[in-house]
Amino acid sequence: MKIIITGSLGHISKPLVEELITKGHSVTVISSKPERAKEIEAIGATPSIGKMEDSEFLSQSFQGADIVYAMEAIGYESFFDQNLDIMEAIRRIANSYKAAIEQSGIKRVIHLSSIGAHTNSDSGILAFHHEAENILKKLPSDVSIKFMRPVGFYYNMFAFIQTIKTKGSIISNYGGDEIEPWVSTSDIAKVIVEEIEKPFEGRSIRYIASDEVSPNEIAKILGEAIGKQDLKWTVISDEEALNGMVAAGMNPKTAKGFMEMNASRRGGVLYADYFRNRPTLEKTKLKDFAKDFASAYERMK
Repeated sequence: MKIIITGSLGHISKPLVEELITKGHSVTVISSKPERAKEIEAIGATPSIGKMEDSEFLSQSFQGADIVYAMEAIGYESFFDQNLDIMEAIRRIANSYKAAIEQSGIKRVIHLSSIGAHTNSDSGILAFHHEAENILKKLPSDVSIKFMRPVGFYYNMFAFIQTIKTKGSIISNYGGDEIEPWVSTSDIAKVIVEEIEKPFEGRSIRYIASDEVSPNEIAKILGEAIGKQDLKWTVISDEEALNGMVAAGMNPKTAKGFMEMNASRRGGVLYADYFRNRPTLEKTKLKDFAKDFASAYERMK
């Protein structure tokens, strides 16, 4: 099949592209960075360079494709842009996808959404996924869409390294012994390949998770991996968490969204729909990721 992949060669898109090419599909990769073109070509895909907000560009890139994989990519550096409204930025991208899908005649779409997309309340910054899903749901009924909802990414745990090194602890405004799901980006790519090769019909939702562990278990497993057997997960107040992110230079509105997202993990509020639609866990467990975490911990001075 001819498949369009958005998200350049990121943590999910790169293994996804590589697997699709191995399976014999023709893949075009959308990227906003011209310097990525050679890397895209090197793995056997065709680059298409332009912006996700440009529906005309997307429509031209989508022409003749069998399936579009769409994700709203907001770089980490954007969280520190004092003038950026994340919700409005996501709306522009999602509306651009919607227009391009309609204009190009695409009938099969896989959308990378997220845990928390089932609601626009009590999920903090994740509310933008709810917004994006609702925009795409306005496409004509003959456009089949599979909404992929992965849970928290293992690689986000790399952010713990700094406070482990400076404070001797993992620090957040949630914690304890409540089980929560996590996922490997390679497992997400694997599931998306599965869904690409299955029949499309109507609108569907699939949660993706690799392991279910509590914050205290995370501290124990990561601590053992880095040789800190006594590593603890320390819980701070919402106010302390918010002030810390703002002090680090994060846009205050964005910081509030992250604080609220983490607060929604307390009591399982964020995970209510996940546990109602609990998926089969994928193969990459936290102990597998802990090896990568330990390597990154050693590299970081």
